[in-house]
Amino acid sequence: QVQLVESGGGLVQAGDSLRLSCTTSGRTFSSACMGWFRQAPGKEREFVASITWSGGISYYADSVKGRFTISRDIAKNTVYLQMNTLKPEDTAVYYCAAGLNSRTLRSGTGEYWGKGTLVTVSS
Repeated sequence: QVQLVESGGGLVQAGDSLRLSCTTSGRTFSSACMGWFRQAPGKEREFVASITWSGGISYYADSVKGRFTISRDIAKNTVYLQMNTLKPEDTAVYYCAAGLNSRTLRSGTGEYWGKGTLVTVSS
């Protein structure tokens, strides 16, 4: 059983930075891609970024391009989301997910999900 555990959330001011981490207790070879999603209060969950374990190919939502960077440390089975120039509209619970491939993960279909970490950006 694969488990994903997020950490790094917190309360920051607009313009600040945060780095989220997602550590997997184990990785199945079927989960070729890792990603971050977020869900703001009263809104649906949305895709933020994804990265493949092999090759490190990444994708970003338009709303975070140029501000967020996803990366992975294969040796540590950990995926990171570096968030810079945070805005109040980035406030959400951020979830880590593992998926079969980039396309299915970006559509919201994940094999495994973490429980989320809250990011609050004050103005």
